[in-house]
Amino acid sequence: MVVGLVCIFVVGAAAFAALQYHTHLPLVTNNSPQPTPGTWWQPSPGTSWQWQLSGVISATFDVQMYDIDLFDAPQDVIDQLHADERVVICYLSAGTYEDWRPDKNDFPPEVLGNPLPDWPGERWLDIRRIDLLGPIMSARLDLAVQKGCDGVEPDNVDGYANDSGFPLTYTDQIAYNTWLAEQAHERLLSVGLKNDLEQIGDLLPYFDWALNEECFTYDECDLLLPFVAAGKAVFGVEYELDPAIFCPPANAMDFDFLKKNWELDAWRLACR
Repeated sequence: MVVGLVCIFVVGAAAFAALQYHTHLPLVTNNSPQPTPGTWWQPSPGTSWQWQLSGVISATFDVQMYDIDLFDAPQDVIDQLHADERVVICYLSAGTYEDWRPDKNDFPPEVLGNPLPDWPGERWLDIRRIDLLGPIMSARLDLAVQKGCDGVEPDNVDGYANDSGFPLTYTDQIAYNTWLAEQAHERLLSVGLKNDLEQIGDLLPYFDWALNEECFTYDECDLLLPFVAAGKAVFGVEYELDPAIFCPPANAMDFDFLKKNWELDAWRLACR
């Protein structure tokens, strides 16, 4: 989602030093902190990043973190990003079934719910059935470790607030999201809370950062402020708004926002 752009934020040494690194990352500069054994990446506000889930990944942006697809990202791209001193976050859908994924046949029919109207081939999952979904999601997290991802971005973790086809409750979602975060941390993977704004109060202790889509469009960005207050980065994108509209308030709130295309290709415009 990035095309080389004029307002890419260049991180200073102080902001860079504030980041904690997963133990497998290389020591990247003389000024970078030694990784602490047994910890995972915990970004502070002011962390520059790129999010690309479609197209050939452009590894040329001078940012601290790349968020790319767990299954689709080639191993050599992940290795190159690490060689270029980037943190690599791997995207996966934890709350929906996608009929194009290589593990699609692992999902039993009873966990498949309503289709997502705007996403052909995708269906909500019955997140109450951790007994059935747990092995599948655990295998995905293991794949993230195998490929060298430093963390994960579990998507669609707000099924309780959507027409999933199941009677999911607020409590069901908290239990599932907490389980996901704990499983990630057991593997020393950083984990971000994707959207799910109404549950931030309960989930903040379990997640290392947040990733939001269009909170300025929907006038709900204040709900993300607890992450910043806790010293945790808030990454976000807007697809339709003019950067002149959303970038000033995003910067004032200490968020790290981008303007992106809907297809989340390489093009990006960073607010700072």
